[in-house]
This record gives sequence, C-alpha cells and structure tokens, in this order.
Amino acid sequence: MRILSTLAAIAAATLLCGPTLAHDGVHIENPYARSTGAIGSSGAVFLVILNHGAADDRLIDATSDIAVRVELHRHKHSADGVMQMLHVPEGFVVPAKATHALARGGDHVMLLGLTRPLAQGDAFDLTLVFEKEGAVVVTVVVDNDRKAGAMDPSAHASHATP
Repeated sequence: MRILSTLAAIAAATLLCGPTLAHDGVHIENPYARSTGAIGSSGAVFLVILNHGAADDRLIDATSDIAVRVELHRHKHSADGVMQMLHVPEGFVVPAKATHALARGGDHVMLLGLTRPLAQGDAFDLTLVFEKEGAVVVTVVVDNDRKAGAMDPSAHASHATP
C-alpha cells in the first residue's frame, strides 16, 4: 500500500511540475513575415521571444533557405529624424524571465535576396540561434495584411513569463 501511495505522490508531483518544466528556456510566439513580393527583393520577420530561463540569453543569428542572406536588424531614428535600418551583428539580448519583441519599426529579422516570392499565407522555416539555447526552428507564416503590433489570435497573447 505504501508503494501505491508513493507512486501516486510522484505522479501528482509530475503533473503539477510538468507545465513549469515545459516553460524552461526560450520560446517563440507569433512569428510572421511581410515581404515586398518579388524574387530577389527583401522581407522581414517579426516575433516575440520569451526567455523563461534564469539567465539572460542573446539572439545572435538567424538562417533560412528562403533568402540569400538573413540578418538581425534594428530601426533607429537618426539625429535629423530619418529612420535608418541597421544590421546588428551582436544580436539582441533577451533578459531572464522576460520577453523581447521583434516588431515592425524596431528590432526584426531581415530576409535579403529572397529565393522565391513570399505570397500571403505561405510558410517557411526560420532557424534562430541563441548563445545559450542554441538553434530554435520556427515556422513563419507570411501575413502582409497584419497591422503593426497586431497579435495572431492563435498566439498566447496573455502568456506571462514566470
């Protein structure tokens, strides 16, 4: 009887801890792309990075076979008020227990030299490389109609980091 009680306690603890364990590390939410539409032109990917880990991490690279080159970029206003897009080779810090949004008008993944047009509803894989987490592959959906800052209804918009 004692063995059954012990097994039941272990099973209950596993069920209670399961969601917590499932949220360790880096998770990606709401990945989508916008493009200019022609082969050889460019596009951009936007998403939210959630770092459930106890230490900061850094997005240092991204790759995809959809483009000749994939770079991490940041929009910045120059002193004369002109918006500039800058390559950020050092990547983006994602603080522990926090998020970092790659959003229109800010940090984003730039697709340079598209190997095929990105039509509305298309999907492609994007590999995000983090210093600690390593490679994380996400499927990105092309949504040229999405408004700036809009969340995909299927995303975990109310998800908070622990």
